[in-house]
Amino acid sequence: MSKRMMWTAFAAVAAIGIATPAVAQKSVTVIREIDTDRYDPHKSTARSGAEVMYMIGDTLVNLDFDMKTLKPGLAKSWTVSPDGLTYTFKLREGVSFCSGKKMTAKDVVATYERWLDPETKGLVKWRMGDVDKISAPDDLTVEYKLKKPFSELLYQMTQYFHTILNIEQAKQLGADFGIKAIDGTGPYCLESWTPRDQTVLVKHKGYNWGPGIYDYTEAQVDRVVWKVVPEENTRVTALQAGQADASQYVPYWSIKELTANKQLHVSKAENFFWTYFIGFKIDKELVNDVRVRRAINLAVDQKAITEAVTFGLAEPASTMLNPTVLDFNAKVDRAIYGENIKEAEKLLDEAGWKKGADGFRYKDGKKLAPLVYGISGAFKEIAEAVQGELRKVGIDLQIQLFDSTVAWGKLATQEFDAFGMSFPYVSAGDALNLYFRSANTPTPNRMNWKDKETDELLDKGSQALDAATRATAYAAVQQKVHDAAVWIPLYHEPLFLVTGAKLKPAKAHGNYGCALYKGLGLAFK
Repeated sequence: MSKRMMWTAFAAVAAIGIATPAVAQKSVTVIREIDTDRYDPHKSTARSGAEVMYMIGDTLVNLDFDMKTLKPGLAKSWTVSPDGLTYTFKLREGVSFCSGKKMTAKDVVATYERWLDPETKGLVKWRMGDVDKISAPDDLTVEYKLKKPFSELLYQMTQYFHTILNIEQAKQLGADFGIKAIDGTGPYCLESWTPRDQTVLVKHKGYNWGPGIYDYTEAQVDRVVWKVVPEENTRVTALQAGQADASQYVPYWSIKELTANKQLHVSKAENFFWTYFIGFKIDKELVNDVRVRRAINLAVDQKAITEAVTFGLAEPASTMLNPTVLDFNAKVDRAIYGENIKEAEKLLDEAGWKKGADGFRYKDGKKLAPLVYGISGAFKEIAEAVQGELRKVGIDLQIQLFDSTVAWGKLATQEFDAFGMSFPYVSAGDALNLYFRSANTPTPNRMNWKDKETDELLDKGSQALDAATRATAYAAVQQKVHDAAVWIPLYHEPLFLVTGAKLKPAKAHGNYGCALYKGLGLAFK
């Protein structure tokens, strides 16, 4: 970073009011790039919502750092019937919400009933499985009955969508739930949220039921301030100057510099799967021809973009999913993703898109200028890089970016031809069920991919009682969507967590890309 940039960043740190030493000793400032649209686990899929939800709420089951081992959460134990249809959870005693209300099995049941209720308009309900009935035989027992086996249920229960809520509060607040307040059982409690500025959490007094993956089962800090700092230079400088205490939102160019700083600690998450891509709304006129989508893919040099955007720290994507993820289909033809300008030009010509005098392509008087929507921040550089690549073959990509507080609403519309997105997953089934079920349109299935065979295969994989059947079903789905060139896979990113001089080194967690996970790794030296 140049001296001029550094002084500009220092000035920005002072201007935005990041925590200073005058703030209470046990207060921690965590900086992030963008804000969420709400803190409601049933109505938002944003990572910026998840990273706070994990800290202010709890799930029945927790996930270890290896992203494979399940750990007790609000449930201290569980059993599964031989037919895979009935899960019986034994709850911890002495658990309470931040409001002081005692949590019982009835709260668990009410939480799931809210998610299932059509009036809630809850997202990604497939993460619950095909629910038959959820009941509470007594205050500390939950019976979770399915109509069909769901091989990933326990893992899915580690996801923040399964956060147990005080439904009495949710009913009282109505549409304002998750915006004005949210009452959870997590190690921290929501004190305030100022959209696009900061979210303040305070220690949940009496909380001592955190997962054993940490050195502590209760919060070690009194206050956590999640501060939105859009400028990457400012985030880096704030960490270096001790004006901020932790962040996973550090630019790739800074990793080497931050790692060399002996006052800081940089942790890279284990077994982390997060992919950046641009998806096509496949029924839109400009991109409904698979030849056009393949041509766009062949015009994009993933390796060059990865080098430019991530300084080589990420892995260029030649497939839609990370090749090391569980149930990956290694037989897909990777040649359809990767730069081949000559083949891209040929496909566009065959599809009837001819170059005009201005160098751009036209068909029936229409210009090949697809509109891509995205969230302001990191996607800007990626989108502009793709835009430059597509101009080489005569495609005039149009870019429209939105602030995170409104972007998720815009991305649920039918206004665009393509969209920029990144997402976390730990298995092929996790990713495929999220994005390619017909029922998940218009979001997160923003591609409008509605295919009966895909749904049947996803059901087969989800209900499989053996690994081979599951893998075969998910491999078939991967083959279909891969061949249809539904996305431009860009790169598979790593996850780094930086903690400052006054904190003990914190280990990055990969769950949903929320490096701090429960926040119980935040502790002073």
